[in-house]
Amino acid sequence: MIRLMSWNVNGIRSCAGKGFFAWLEASSPDVLCLQETKADPDQLSAEFFSPSDGRGGRYKVYWASAKRRGYSGTAILSKREPRSISFLGVPEFDEEGRGLVADFGEFTLVSAYFPNSQDGGARLDYKLRFCDAILELCDRQVASGRRIVVAGDYNIAHTSIDLANPKANEGNPGYLPEERAWMDRYTSSGYVDSLRHFNKEGGQYTWWTYRVKGARERNVGWRLDYHCVNEAALPVVAAAAIHPEVLGSDHCPVSLDLDLDL
Repeated sequence: MIRLMSWNVNGIRSCAGKGFFAWLEASSPDVLCLQETKADPDQLSAEFFSPSDGRGGRYKVYWASAKRRGYSGTAILSKREPRSISFLGVPEFDEEGRGLVADFGEFTLVSAYFPNSQDGGARLDYKLRFCDAILELCDRQVASGRRIVVAGDYNIAHTSIDLANPKANEGNPGYLPEERAWMDRYTSSGYVDSLRHFNKEGGQYTWWTYRVKGARERNVGWRLDYHCVNEAALPVVAAAAIHPEVLGSDHCPVSLDLDLDL
């Protein structure tokens, strides 16, 4: 069994100061995808490059950093070295460190940080171009006979049960009609939201704003973080879960268990 986890850490250095490495050792996922790392490798100390897995081994760490320091960024931490690892291959997204693609043989894993469409949809066109690039990447992988997992912060609450106050947030970034329509297209094109494969209930959130006091304690949140897989991968999908008890960011980790060997 392989456990994949994904977490928007809202600044890896900040999260490290809030117990990230202790959590990593205790949970010890086989592979961890990070988003919004907000750091260049040259800003990080040695512990970020070979952290303990809590089982006597160490993680191999791969970074995609934005040209703009302190912004965006993704990473993959893995107990096993992937066959290959690459950026998304689209300059406008690689310049912001929006994703990494790792080939683990049995499956391809993407750590993706989908853009925020911003107030008034200021970056909506950029966001939708990114979404389409992810779908094209997935389609290429599937056409070659691969299983694919796209892990990360999608910055989209897909349906009304994926946020606490849908009516009040209509027209807000992350719940724009165009974003939800893209998720409809994605999930009708042979890709499955793994959590919803197991859990159809509301109240399942992964992000709670810092701007509203007590939002997390009252579970007034949004589900923005996903593991999506192609339909052919479903037979090896054993479980999917959210881990709201894990603090250190305004997001919490999400997990996906695959009945495979890493």
